This record gives sequence, C-alpha cells and structure tokens, in this order.
Amino acid sequence: MFEYFYHEILRRTIIAFGSLFNDITIKRKNDSDDVFSVVKVPLAYGPTQKFLARLEQEPNLNKPVQITLPRMSFEFVGLSYDTTRKVSQTQSFLSTLVDDKTQVRKTFLPVPYNMDFELSVMTKLNDDMLQIVEQIIPYFQPAYTVSVNLIDTIGEKRDIPIILENINMQDDYEGNFDTRRALIYTFRFTAKTYLFGPVTGADVSGEIIKKVSLGFVAGDTRGANRDLTYSATPKAVKNYTGSSITTLSKNIEISDSVIQVESTTGLSENQLIDINGETMQIKNVNDFTKELTVVRSLYNTDLLEHVLGSDVYTIDSQDDALIEPGDDFGFSGSLF
Repeated sequence: MFEYFYHEILRRTIIAFGSLFNDITIKRKNDSDDVFSVVKVPLAYGPTQKFLARLEQEPNLNKPVQITLPRMSFEFVGLSYDTTRKVSQTQSFLSTLVDDKTQVRKTFLPVPYNMDFELSVMTKLNDDMLQIVEQIIPYFQPAYTVSVNLIDTIGEKRDIPIILENINMQDDYEGNFDTRRALIYTFRFTAKTYLFGPVTGADVSGEIIKKVSLGFVAGDTRGANRDLTYSATPKAVKNYTGSSITTLSKNIEISDSVIQVESTTGLSENQLIDINGETMQIKNVNDFTKELTVVRSLYNTDLLEHVLGSDVYTIDSQDDALIEPGDDFGFSGSLF
C-alpha cells in the first residue's frame, strides 16, 4: 500500500514561516530623540524554555542587553486535519515535470492540514517589545499569505495562509530586584498547508531509500506482489574523530595518485582517508615501500597539494556514528 516518497512539504512550510520574522529590528533613542543603537533581533528554532534556561544561567545584569535580549524563537507545535477544506479522495490532476514538459505525471489532490506554530518574543524593555509587536501584527488581518513551492518536480506552488490566532503576554521575573527580568509575548499561528501523496511515474532516483524487505506469498509465487524495502546506514565522507593514523613522508602534488606515508599500519584497501579536508580512497597498500595508491578528491572535496608531515586521518565507523540529522529545519543559528 505504502511507497517511499518525501516532498519536504512540512519542512518547507516551517522554513517559510520562520523566514517571515528574520528581519525585525529595534532602535534605541537617547533623550534628544536621536537613534544611538540599532539591534537586529536574532531568530532561532527552538522552545521558549531553552532560552529562558540560558537567561537563568547568566543572571549578570551588567552584561550588554543585546547579547542576550531581545530574542525570538519559534516552534512547530501541532498538526491537524482541516475538514473545512476537504476534497474528494479519488480525484486527481495531471501535471508535467519542471525539467521536461513532455512528461505528464498524475497526482491525487492534496490533503488539507493545519500546522500550528508558536512564536515567542523575549525582551527586557517594554519599548523593545512594543517595537517588535508593531512590526508583526499589522500584516495579519488575521491572515498573511505566503507562496510556498511544495513539490519541486512538478513545480506545484501554492499560497499558504498563515493566521494569527492569539497573543499571550507574560512578565517573567522572580526573586529580588536585582534578578533579570524577561518580558515574553507568545504569538499563536495556524498555517493552512497541503500534503501531497506520491507523484505517479516521477523519477525518484535521487531519493534516499530508508528500508527494504522482500516477501513472497506461500505457494506459487508467479505474479505475487513483492514488497521491497532497503536499508542504508549513514556514511561519513570526512574525519570527525580527529585522531591521525600516520603522516606524509613526502609532498603530494595535484597530479599524484601514489602517496608515501611514514607507516602503513592500520591502513587497508578500499579504506577512506582524509588529508587536509581532501577525501581519498586507498586502492593498494605497499607495506615495503610505504606507498598508497589512492583515488583523489572524492565526494566533491577539493583536489589539493599536501606537504610532508601532514596528518593522515582514517574515515571509519566511529566517524559514521557521529553523523546526526538535525531537527532545526534549517534554523541552526540566529538569523540576521
């Protein structure tokens, strides 16, 4: 019944939502009404509690305000089916591939879903908070529409209304008068997006296949349905552990495919090595001359010259284990 497909629709919608708020600034004025400071408010993906915990760990009031506050964070907090936009489950439409208009693809009509978001704004000063709020709410009446490219292969682009549901205000401070204060406004939004099923006949050769299994019906297997699943493990293409296994005993030119090392202990054929960020694969090991025949510049790494004494790192299962997929939807740091 199910087949692998991944259009990244939820991820694209999350990034589109966060991008709405990545260019908000506040201005500070002196007694003469002259602007003496302009601060761009950093935005990151994560729960409010994460940033409040950081404030509690750094309660020193003498630090400049803009290092810690103001700050904004947003989070994807809910997903629900939207019955008001329900369409026929069996109705489909035809479209063509973006890169080849002669190839027609059939796609079932999308399923309407509502994505719930929370945007948290944290400041120390009331005026900072009011400046941020006034830069947000005039655009939502109560909806603001963004255009999102939902499926690249067929160029399916739709307008996604983002509705401002409500705003909660909180003045968060505890303890004595020297304790840091944090004003917190929480905006609740709903994005009315669409989820698509597989695009019939589309080329999925670039997709990552997660799992595979093969099963047969008992008895005559001719014409029996077979469910295929494939499994793949993450493979590192550079060294992460930082432990070198040997060093170069001779300079390497760009045209060299045979390199000399101080020791070949622990090196074997088909093993990946990392030298100054260039990934190579060992094709042959000569223990007598301490030479390695290698394939250079794998995985689009730069083809470089290397000097005598450079560290040679192996890429093994320990490096594979250090590959972790991120969950910040592209907002790994502050956006300015």
